[in-house]
Amino acid sequence: MAKFKLNVNGSDVEVEASPDMPLLWVLRDKLKLTGTKYGCGIAQCGACTVHVDGVALRSCVLPVSAVSGAVTTIEGLAGDGGLHPLQSAWMEHDVPQCGYCQSGQIMSAAALLASKPRPTDEDIDQAMAGNYCRCGTYIRIRAAIHSAASFYNADAGTMQGGASE
Repeated sequence: MAKFKLNVNGSDVEVEASPDMPLLWVLRDKLKLTGTKYGCGIAQCGACTVHVDGVALRSCVLPVSAVSGAVTTIEGLAGDGGLHPLQSAWMEHDVPQCGYCQSGQIMSAAALLASKPRPTDEDIDQAMAGNYCRCGTYIRIRAAIHSAASFYNADAGTMQGGASE
């Protein structure tokens, strides 16, 4: 066991864990942030997606010892405790069915909008290709991303307000 200092959702935390423990289990078991889901354990389904320094990464295969930037989970995406525009758009477009994959879907979509504030359908399809939804809500996911994109301030590099505000 070793001690690791992490910045998670804007807060500095220290955790004791095995260096090879995946970030997913540090978040869920050590920090009790259960919004990030375990899906496949081999970085194929996207349910475990979090941001490390704004980059969407699969936390199920990322050892905690390899984390060297600020971690953002679905719980910290909005930053202010409210809803991120993507979360509002997800509800507006009735995206979730079972909901299991949705935190990973939203985190991947947020990374997309941060890099491409006005994505095309092709951009969305490409960015979301590694996130699987067993319920097949891909059309609604695309519509929600387009809806949330209207709240993106490309000059400031931030989201403004929510789709339902």
